[in-house]
Amino acid sequence: MNAHELRDKTPDELRDQLASLKKEAFNLRFQQATGQLENTARMRSVRRDVARVATVLNEKAAAAASAE
Repeated sequence: MNAHELRDKTPDELRDQLASLKKEAFNLRFQQATGQLENTARMRSVRRDVARVATVLNEKAAAAASAE
């Protein structure tokens, strides 16, 4: 997932995606704590995807605030 794809989505879609990514991050942390996590690199990519989605949401909010 890249920021260009995220900028094409609506804020509601981004919020839904952010919630699912946070849920996935929680599940990955739980798997790591119990020793069941196989792909440890997935934690890093999910954390970065969360940051990307949050950044694009903030950009959209700032754009909407300045447009008013």
